[in-house]
Amino acid sequence: FFRPVINESCVVATAVSGGRKETPIFKPMTLAKPPRLERVFQKYDPPVYFVALCTQDRHKILANDLVHSVLVNYGEHGVERGFALGRYVIMPDHIHLFVSGTLDFDLGIWVRGLKRIVAAAVTGGRTGLWQRGFFDHIIRNGESYSQKWDYVRENPVRAGLVRTADDWPFQGEVVFIEHR
Repeated sequence: FFRPVINESCVVATAVSGGRKETPIFKPMTLAKPPRLERVFQKYDPPVYFVALCTQDRHKILANDLVHSVLVNYGEHGVERGFALGRYVIMPDHIHLFVSGTLDFDLGIWVRGLKRIVAAAVTGGRTGLWQRGFFDHIIRNGESYSQKWDYVRENPVRAGLVRTADDWPFQGEVVFIEHR
């Protein structure tokens, strides 16, 4: 069996057999976080999120001037509240967007607010417009941002809605988000 031995600098487990101690079988450990976790859980200042939200049962009711106007208005008024709505594409049944906020920015609260005002505009306030939750991903570098935007921007083309991405009227950028 193993018996932990605690000394000032480490915790070491030693094997005990027949009443005599064997050589330690574990190397000393520290209480510090492994260095690789700093890379995994690093903070991005400010964080940039790629977000997708879908209508319930993928109902095709979003790609219109009213939703576009409400989204842009929400983004324009957000700057004074500490967030920036960057690029976005409104598809008939979902929205892709990039948003950035301060380090204490709560993405969940922000998305709930967006869902609420879009639902109010589209349904007059009735519930049931949106799927529960949303997809989000922290953008870690400029290359990732570019790749995601290129993919999202081409969605209307892949869906057969337009011939070129520039022809899709329900896309844009409210605030330029620089990401290195």
